[in-house]
Amino acid sequence: MYRVDLWRNDEFIGSQDIVFESTTENTGDKSGGLMPCFNQVLLERIGLNSSAFPELAQQQNNKCINLLKAVPDATINFDFAAMRLNITIPQITLLSSAHGYIPPEEWDEGIPALLLNYNFTGNRGNGNDSYFFSELSGINIGPWRLRNNGSWNYFRGNGYHSEQWNNIGTWVQRAIIPLKSELVMGDGNTGSDIFDGVGFRGIRLYSSDNMYPDSQQGFAPTVRGIARTAAQLTIRQNGFIIYQSYVSPGAFEITDLHPTSSNGDLDVTIDERDGNQQNYTIPYSTVPILQREGRFKFDLTAGDFRSGNSQQSSPFFFQGTALGGLPQEFTAYGGTQLSANYTAFLLGLGRNLGNWGAVSLDVTHARSQLADDSRHEGDSIRFLYAKSMNTFGTNFQLMGYRYSTQGFYTLDDVAYRRMEGYEYDYDYDGEHRDEPIIVNYHNLRFSRKDRLQLNISQSLNDFGSLYISGTHQKYWNTSDSDTWYQVGYTSSWVGISYSLSFSWNESVGIPDNERIVGLNVSVPFNVLTKRRYTRENALDRAYASFNANRNSNGQNSWLAGVGGTLLEGHNLSYHVSQGDTSNNGYTGSATANWQAAYATLGVGYNYDRDQHDVNWQLSGGVVGHENGITLSQPLGDTNVLIKAPGAGGVRIENQTGILTDWRGYAVMPYATVYRYNRIALDTNTMGNSIDVEKNISSVVPTQGALVRANFDTRIGVRALITVTQGGKPVPFGSLVRENSIGITSMWVMTGKFI
Repeated sequence: MYRVDLWRNDEFIGSQDIVFESTTENTGDKSGGLMPCFNQVLLERIGLNSSAFPELAQQQNNKCINLLKAVPDATINFDFAAMRLNITIPQITLLSSAHGYIPPEEWDEGIPALLLNYNFTGNRGNGNDSYFFSELSGINIGPWRLRNNGSWNYFRGNGYHSEQWNNIGTWVQRAIIPLKSELVMGDGNTGSDIFDGVGFRGIRLYSSDNMYPDSQQGFAPTVRGIARTAAQLTIRQNGFIIYQSYVSPGAFEITDLHPTSSNGDLDVTIDERDGNQQNYTIPYSTVPILQREGRFKFDLTAGDFRSGNSQQSSPFFFQGTALGGLPQEFTAYGGTQLSANYTAFLLGLGRNLGNWGAVSLDVTHARSQLADDSRHEGDSIRFLYAKSMNTFGTNFQLMGYRYSTQGFYTLDDVAYRRMEGYEYDYDYDGEHRDEPIIVNYHNLRFSRKDRLQLNISQSLNDFGSLYISGTHQKYWNTSDSDTWYQVGYTSSWVGISYSLSFSWNESVGIPDNERIVGLNVSVPFNVLTKRRYTRENALDRAYASFNANRNSNGQNSWLAGVGGTLLEGHNLSYHVSQGDTSNNGYTGSATANWQAAYATLGVGYNYDRDQHDVNWQLSGGVVGHENGITLSQPLGDTNVLIKAPGAGGVRIENQTGILTDWRGYAVMPYATVYRYNRIALDTNTMGNSIDVEKNISSVVPTQGALVRANFDTRIGVRALITVTQGGKPVPFGSLVRENSIGITSMWVMTGKFI
């Protein structure tokens, strides 16, 4: 019996213990003359429709079945060295199931654990100190997950001192597998498929797309922008900071937002080093809400409205939505929002138009009572469109248009305590300012009128690609509007990549509107040196960069630098630059980031004519489990605990910087929920006294779980032994057993064992 990786029609099924028998049939050049023994359980695992073969249906569960004889046109290829069993079966003989389907019986709820994810950033310069700390902690017990998310801000300088702790949210969550849904009790966000996403404190039960096959998965928001200088990037959602980091000058793209932050618009703030600030909102809503015929999806929420905006109250509300797949590729959907001062009903219809893309159209009717006790009634019509034109390389990721009558308001509008007001940011980020920063303005007398949003990309094949994304919002009773869009072009030539981008941002009530155009060029050093050696060195992993930009105020800046990665695992990155700005004259920076086994550390130094400052970032995770405490890189929502007792210092394949600790434990973050996750130990990094029976494991975690991947390690001294039987080498595939610990070795060649 061997534990092998099972592949069916080039799709990974999982790891399985399978009995093999010697055979003369063709099972591959590397099979060693072995034939897998299939029983009814294994046939079900590979998805074979046994009822289509009467002789299989009549077989006893434990009887060995020769698949090559039982199923016409089936093939078997067994790679003995890799322990990989490849099975090819005609598609017509398989049970009908969606691509990537994994039976719920294989889902792993994980082990009991204590979890802590932390991020600590700091800045010191010109006598000022500022710090930001965020944590996501929790407890896992069976299917239950308790989580708390909080942040701490601190500033000291110029005779001023402030600090504040924000509790972003506390909640309990678990999967309801029979309903293919998730239950959340506490703080969270409503879904944004039908109504705009809002924060709540209460209870939510909703269908989980993650429990369905890959073909039914959604997408996560991408944040793009242009930083004129070394800047601090802050992303808020529903008034709470969900992401904060430092970005280099030039265009940037953030694609790794935490999955739980995918509901609702994203408010982006870029604090430039020269004191300027950019603020814009990225609308995020899903593509047209199409469901397969017969599929039903629901989302129910009841609780208090919750926002990080001090201008808003917390009314109790109920929200319910439903979507259903109908024949002829139609999808019907609807929902309601109910509160003391607000009532809304929505009905909509979507359809897949085949070569013409996908569309949805819905109408919302709402009755509202605002902060001045005035009553309003109105309607809103929304149209969404998505289309990929592969022939032309055009991708309409999302186009949307909404028109609202003058009396239409949202639940978010009704929550405001005053008809007009500003939301301020009092986090000074290393420099005390006399006036707080305006991050949001509302005026309920200017209700929303029409809104256009789009996200389009165009491939130019060998000549690069174009993209445009943005939104334009008009209001009743005013000629002012909110406008934000970005246009960009990216391409590469003989390894040299370059991009040109333009952004435009204007907001009602906020005076600092800005337009920025930027150029970025990156040149790998191996292009300049024409190196063709097979052995890689630090020069091959280095590059030169140049970026320049100009804003609507006539301010120019440029920066040239070099960067790259160091160390064997490429887990130390660096960048050094020097440039000039219109405001502050010469400027420069140096940054380094190290993805260590137990944390991620970043440091940076920035300077210009007027000031010098140092910033740093430390992030990581701590996991407490029945076998002790394990430190890690920053945790994801779902993680894997690797257990290889005694195998310290072993790398994990396809993971940057992750090693087992001195006890043989490690954490692999960001596991994919309800999907097979392959975890492999790099045997080349094992010591001579360490052996593992199988260095590959696969797990299928549920949402928020910490699942364990066990590896059977043996610590001892290796020996080369020649074994004969009757003066001849023992048969291929023979096993050597030791009475106290069992199997220790396998036949290699000419009767030798290791």
